Amino acid sequence: MKTQADKLKELVKDSSQKKLKTRVIAITSGKGGVGKTTLSANIGYALSSLGFKVALFDADIGLANLDVILKVNANKTILDVLKNECELKDILINVNENLTLVPGESGEEILNFADEISLNNFLSQLDVFNEYDFFIIDTSAGIDKKVLMFLEAADDVIVVTVPEPAAITDAYAMIKIISEKKDLIYMILNEVNSEKEANNIFGKILKVVKQNLRDDFRLLMLGYVKRDKIIMTSSTRRELFVREFPNVQVSQQVFSIAKKIARISERKVLEEEKGISKFFKRIFSGF
Repeated sequence: MKTQADKLKELVKDSSQKKLKTRVIAITSGKGGVGKTTLSANIGYALSSLGFKVALFDADIGLANLDVILKVNANKTILDVLKNECELKDILINVNENLTLVPGESGEEILNFADEISLNNFLSQLDVFNEYDFFIIDTSAGIDKKVLMFLEAADDVIVVTVPEPAAITDAYAMIKIISEKKDLIYMILNEVNSEKEANNIFGKILKVVKQNLRDDFRLLMLGYVKRDKIIMTSSTRRELFVREFPNVQVSQQVFSIAKKIARISERKVLEEEKGISKFFKRIFSGF
């Protein structure tokens, strides 16, 4: 007798095979308080400013707050779609011409409502993202099973950390676990005092990675963002610092990261099937 999981796997296998160009990027961290959500929002805005169409998906379990940072009101979330209480297009919030927020909910709640009927309905609506270049996921911090499911399903994973021993240790622990499923992980050093400090910290993490993880695994530094009062002030005011202060150093560092993400995506676009459809199929089918 087929189980619910078996039915879901058959459903996602038999659903539309249309390839989407959208690249799914999960931004995560080993611990909270490292600026992950702030960076997710500002990187998303930077990419949109560069002319790319971006969707930001708030998957921070129990602490979904991208709507606060982006100064928008999220009345419904992806959970309402899975409950068949509204359509996917109804929950999307346009932040600007190229940036859209996909309001999230507890990751556990989302997966609990992924039954055969709701999943079929949900997958049939994913064409709303056909024209998007990037689907950026702000995950919860820490090594939670639900978080790891999002990371494994994403095309690219970016780990954020800061120059604190506990944060660095937790970041390495996260990298170690993800490396069992991914051949490549990117890293952003946040709140550093200088480029030299960022390179030194990344160098130490990379050394441990090479000593302890498999030979074919790669860890690449995507960039760094310096510690700056502007970021703290913007966070307090619930503003995007790259939007309010586009010419300051930290904003330029975020734009540099966004440009690298764009170049990486361009190089990988023809390598294999990517996109929103494949991401959610992986999430809901249990791989």
